[in-house]
Amino acid sequence: MQKLGTAIRKRRKSLRLTQQQLADFAGCGVAYIYMLEMGKPTVRIDKLLDVLSILGLGLRVEESKERLKIDERLA
Repeated sequence: MQKLGTAIRKRRKSLRLTQQQLADFAGCGVAYIYMLEMGKPTVRIDKLLDVLSILGLGLRVEESKERLKIDERLA
């Protein structure tokens, strides 16, 4: 999440937006923008997509080489 936060902060600053302005445009609180830019690992995906849209950024999901290991007792 740190890379995502850094990208969001960099783009926001390149657009000369304050955290408050971005929060207003995205319909969220400034605390959310702050936590997002700091790389908080748990964020609401709907709000994240709103922020990315305002900034003209996208999110790509791709298959990872790492696999989640599930305990066989739970399967």
